[in-house]
Amino acid sequence: MRQIRLYVDMPLANVSELTLPAAVARHAVRVLRLADGQSVTLFNGDGCDYTGTLEHMQGNAAQVRLHAGRQLANEPAWPLTLVQCLAKGDKMDLVVQKATELGATRIVPTLGERSEVRLDAARADKRLKHWQAIAAAACEQCGRARLPVIEAPRPLAQWLQRLEPDSALRLALMPGAQKRIRDLVMPNEGAIMVIGPEGGLGDRDIAALTAAGFSGLALGPRILRTETAGLAALAAIHACHGDV
Repeated sequence: MRQIRLYVDMPLANVSELTLPAAVARHAVRVLRLADGQSVTLFNGDGCDYTGTLEHMQGNAAQVRLHAGRQLANEPAWPLTLVQCLAKGDKMDLVVQKATELGATRIVPTLGERSEVRLDAARADKRLKHWQAIAAAACEQCGRARLPVIEAPRPLAQWLQRLEPDSALRLALMPGAQKRIRDLVMPNEGAIMVIGPEGGLGDRDIAALTAAGFSGLALGPRILRTETAGLAALAAIHACHGDV
């Protein structure tokens, strides 16, 4: 039987009954066409799934009687941060969706030297909320109960300046690099992976990354598109280091 999972931004622990937020209730009624008495699973990002039963569904309103909560154990063994230079069109939507499914714990949209996408403050805030909604929907589908952190878009150099020191692997996808994913030793602090825009990382980007302790990584002899590269890297890390 299909499991219906719904993300709600509200407390769920020690709650016996709640009214679904209007947007979630509308999705349940109009899109999923759920009915009174059907089982649903709610999650709010705290790492738990909460099972419940729909009640009093009418129009765009619905209530859920919660039964139990359980801690999930399907997060990666180590943090994975994907630093993705903004891609054109709706490619970034795809990256956020699939990176969430692949277990990224943090997604950082950045603007590199050769980035063609530019966002003012208002558009950046709108896109951030849009990506957060995409990540929540991806978690509903893939069974994650923790949402990845998605940071506000900013220039790559600015983000590097604010990067705090830690023991995470610092990697940047660069054609011609000698390091391969199979050669990595994954620390408990995980890895940070930087992916350039359509035109690739520029000389200033590479200099800033090198100064910040990043090393080049190759995914083979072919040059991947920006929307493919980060997802392939995440999948390869899982395959080589024990998450699949």
